[in-house]
Amino acid sequence: MRPLYREDIVAVAREWIGTPYRHQACAKGAGTDCLGLIRGVWAELYGKPPELPPPYTPDWAERSGVETLRGAAARHMRPVPLQEARIGDVLLFRMSPHSPAKHAAILSAPDKIIHAYWARAVTESFLIPYWQSRRAYAFQFPNLSDDL
Repeated sequence: MRPLYREDIVAVAREWIGTPYRHQACAKGAGTDCLGLIRGVWAELYGKPPELPPPYTPDWAERSGVETLRGAAARHMRPVPLQEARIGDVLLFRMSPHSPAKHAAILSAPDKIIHAYWARAVTESFLIPYWQSRRAYAFQFPNLSDDL
């Protein structure tokens, strides 16, 4: 695997901006959800997605109560303490205080994230207090060069 730079991750993620939201999809320009965005960026960086997720419903996290998204991220990425997350890292969010993480984004600047969420196209938005208070986990892509 070739070295990967943080700016590579952000540049690839920005190419997805404007892709419409489509539940369970992962096709740049055609449709994606937050998981599809992370999988799509991964595939562009590494040549193929890390794993195929099982079918999931919009309320899968609430119904299962299991940290499925965190588990999948941990199988392929290096966990990072939230306070140490840097540009290019993946952030996972809890949509309610005691539920499993079910939203994912890529940190594109100290105060911005790139993500896809319900009824919105992939966007780069500020990491406003709404999102800051919901951060649950951070992960680093593998083979990352920290020369940034």
